[in-house]
Amino acid sequence: MGRLRQLAERTPATRERYVDLLRALAITMVVLGHWGVTVIGYDRAGHPAGHSALGDLPWAWPLTWVAQVIPVFFLVGGYANAASLTARRSRGGTATGWLVDRSARLARPTTALLVVLAAGAAVASLRGADPAQVRTVVWFATIPLWFLVAYLIVVPLTPPMYALHRRFGLTVPVVLVGLVALGDLGRIWGPAGLATGNYVFGWLAIHQLGFAWYDNRTQGDAAEPRGLRRRRLPLSRTAGAVLFAGGLVAVVLLTVVGPYPVAMLNVPGERLDNAAPPSLALLAVATAQLGLILLLREPAGRWLRRPRAWRAVIAVNSVVLTVFLWHLTAAVLLVGLLDALGALPTPRVGSAAWWGWRIPWLLALAVVLAALVAVFGPIEARTRRPPATGPAGEGARRLRTALAVLGYAGLVAGLLLNSLTRKAAPEPLGLPAPALVAYLAGAGVLRLLRSGWGSRG
Repeated sequence: MGRLRQLAERTPATRERYVDLLRALAITMVVLGHWGVTVIGYDRAGHPAGHSALGDLPWAWPLTWVAQVIPVFFLVGGYANAASLTARRSRGGTATGWLVDRSARLARPTTALLVVLAAGAAVASLRGADPAQVRTVVWFATIPLWFLVAYLIVVPLTPPMYALHRRFGLTVPVVLVGLVALGDLGRIWGPAGLATGNYVFGWLAIHQLGFAWYDNRTQGDAAEPRGLRRRRLPLSRTAGAVLFAGGLVAVVLLTVVGPYPVAMLNVPGERLDNAAPPSLALLAVATAQLGLILLLREPAGRWLRRPRAWRAVIAVNSVVLTVFLWHLTAAVLLVGLLDALGALPTPRVGSAAWWGWRIPWLLALAVVLAALVAVFGPIEARTRRPPATGPAGEGARRLRTALAVLGYAGLVAGLLLNSLTRKAAPEPLGLPAPALVAYLAGAGVLRLLRSGWGSRG
């Protein structure tokens, strides 16, 4: 508590605390959403199995317009990345140094998850467990990593995309939305491969809006560059109302009238998945969400001036990635325990028993996750900026840049390969061995660079 109080007291008056609150709320909504919508049953072999309840609850599909909060992550990520990159450069640092430093908060807790899951899977396999069943369990636990793949692609693109933002402002996300629309045409009428770029273009469009929000920090400064005014995201309540109403109308037209599914989360059997890759419908939802965020910004800002409220936000954000990464592992552990005790409830979706089980289910999961965060949270919370090293020559700087790119590529390749490997593949480690090797190699390279090897960045 003392450390939280110190961090709260040292918070600069200019900090946009609302961004931190949005990150914490988004994580909470993802966790509760995944837990709440999960249906547990038994497969034909008698093993516990889980799936989404959305296929059985079509009336809940419009609720996903609120529950799908991944766009909020990219919005606040854009703000945070622009802020940290600008601060780094103001201290004479480089984009490479920023990228290496940024990797630690993402890679350290993710590495802990993967190593623990692989070790647990190896033990289970050595004790005679079916490798396909081992993979199924680990696959479920690593579902959150698909988001991390997308974010790890966007982060290294921040320096060039922020440069484009500084030159062209809000024109950049408009162009990216146009590219998403072109990709959607391929998904609907063919060729489907035309939509592959949407995995990058869609999230980048939202990430760019975070840049535009960050540029509001100098609003009202008479000495501000003229071009800056064209790069800002309007933050007024009027702008919020227009974005909210416009986004809501657009998503209704695109889904209820148009060809897109109503649900913004994956529903088995639907022809399209609005989030994989991001579709125009998802971007319309993101627009409405942005409008609501702006409408609530001022009252939320006043609430965050309260010391207890701000300390709570700091506490959640200190372990926010740990909570996100481990929340489905908590479900795996709880299901395994209840199954071993012969006490795993499997009521029919939508029944009174199923709804009644939601509250004790969520409470039990919260207890398990709290224990996991207590163990693994310090890995994230104790991540610190490394001490700066002395300057290096041009050759060393180029080598650092190349290694940083290779390190990040290893992270992305490892996580992507895991996500693309089928759920029941016979993997004794739970994770494909090439995926684990690629990820750990990339993390090791970035760790080496972060330790201070090379030049000051």
